[in-house]
Amino acid sequence: MSRWRLEIPDCPPEQVAALRRELGVSDTLAQVLVRRGLGDPQAARTFLAAAEEHPPSAFKGIGEAVALVLEHIGRGERITVHGDYDVDGICSTAVLVRALRGLGADVDSYLPDRASDGYGLAESTVRRLAERGTRLLITADCAITAVAEVALSKELGMAVIVSDHHAPRADGALPQAPIVHPALCGYPCKELCATAVAYKLAQAIHTAAGRDPQELRGDLDLVALATIADVVELRGENRTLVRRGMRALAGTARPGLRALMAVARIEPAKVNERAVGFALAPRLNAAGRLYRADAGLELILTEDPLRAAQIAQELDAANNERRQVELRIRHEAEAQLAEQGERSAYVLAGEGWHAGVIGIVASRMVEQCGRPVVMIALDGEHGKASGRSIDAFDLLGGLTACAPLLGRFGGHRAAAGLEITRENVSAFAAALDEHAAGVLDTAELTGVERVDAIVAGADLGMALAEELQSLAPFGRGNPTVSLMAADAVFADARPMGEGKHVRFTVESRGVRARAVAFGNGGRLPVAEGVPAEATFTLEVNEWNGVSEPRLVLRRAQPAELAAAQIAEPQAAAEEVAAEAEELVLFALP
Repeated sequence: MSRWRLEIPDCPPEQVAALRRELGVSDTLAQVLVRRGLGDPQAARTFLAAAEEHPPSAFKGIGEAVALVLEHIGRGERITVHGDYDVDGICSTAVLVRALRGLGADVDSYLPDRASDGYGLAESTVRRLAERGTRLLITADCAITAVAEVALSKELGMAVIVSDHHAPRADGALPQAPIVHPALCGYPCKELCATAVAYKLAQAIHTAAGRDPQELRGDLDLVALATIADVVELRGENRTLVRRGMRALAGTARPGLRALMAVARIEPAKVNERAVGFALAPRLNAAGRLYRADAGLELILTEDPLRAAQIAQELDAANNERRQVELRIRHEAEAQLAEQGERSAYVLAGEGWHAGVIGIVASRMVEQCGRPVVMIALDGEHGKASGRSIDAFDLLGGLTACAPLLGRFGGHRAAAGLEITRENVSAFAAALDEHAAGVLDTAELTGVERVDAIVAGADLGMALAEELQSLAPFGRGNPTVSLMAADAVFADARPMGEGKHVRFTVESRGVRARAVAFGNGGRLPVAEGVPAEATFTLEVNEWNGVSEPRLVLRRAQPAELAAAQIAEPQAAAEEVAAEAEELVLFALP
């Protein structure tokens, strides 16, 4: 159902030549920088340095929050950090708890239960915390929409600080409390995740208490972990925080994270964004999806290696269970997707679906159909839902347009959660589809494979694979580099991984390179010997102590003369005439 088209942005040769000359980079890296809007040498140099950083004082009004914290610490009153049940919520809670403990605060934490508490700050939780003696409630990764709940907290004698990064309510109403929020407080990097917000708040508190905020640098591993897991933009200061945080994660002395890497078979020295996103974060998330997130928080905070190893094993087992649950739900969702046919947005609902897993399945469905998808777990007359979106569609805006049919809902452009009654599911599905059809056009519903650089086989060696790492960390807003191999021909295809994947060779301009394609049932999308337009990621593959360059296939299609042709951009003006060749672009049906 999903369609895609190839897109090769303009790449002025004079800009490429300037970057090669002034930065000393290769033609390929210069192409990548130009096509990503970094053709100015100074802008490119700044990006590669990944050194953007802003002081906590850049949050407007953060001083009020800091003063409130120090006041309660000074009086010895109970402070509770209320987080969330995902990686960002767990890590932001851990950062604040550790910082406050370091200042001698009487601090505890509360992570909501996905099934009984639901998302965010609940009225029942507010009452429970007030009864057990909390006098200052600090939220982490939630509560920017909890206007009534914050008001109730104050009525019950609790002061509140809201630290969050989610979108506020559509009506603009905000909790009446000190707020630390990058978008609402004028912070230069509006895309901080909640853990980065908590880290900045902790720095401000330490500074005001006369302590060196550098004492908190050890928590940059949690900032990196949460920033990657929460899929926020890896540009600006986020890029700086993740690059520094990945170094901290590689050398972390935290028993819990080392135990988690051990069960995930990740060597600490080789941990990267992929390891975080596909091995560490899912295990931390697993407890909160199926049971309670407290295990993840305990894992991060414990100083006991034996206890850390035990919890890591529990999280690994929970993650394996989550995979089985996900597989069952995915099969049922795929059947519903096929039954509904072509739509602009999909609402899928099932009895007995696990509310903690449907968000993952929604992401898989979006990848499959190229449309926004909302998954509803029905239980009796009510349902809890998670939705995921495509870049072109504001999911929170779509839910707002359907608000009369929904109960509580919240989130942001790319992901959201909601509650709904069974009787409103059909009407909601129709309304969301109608809204999406009205704001999306055909081009936006067609996937785009964006080419960063056009290369020949001779370029695809270890030197380039290592040089491209200067663009890391990769993620949303800074995706892995897409290289288009000119005149590609596939050969020597051999299934691997029990037939799930395939390894093969790519010949381009007389040079051969090793390649692999994952998750394609052991088959290549273009027959051997047929000229292909193909895009790849080039990586350093390590196996049995040997490092070598490896191409990972992204997209491929036969290079038939069926559509508009374009001249291949080159690095310098003097090379254009000699090197330019015609490339064919067309969309798959």
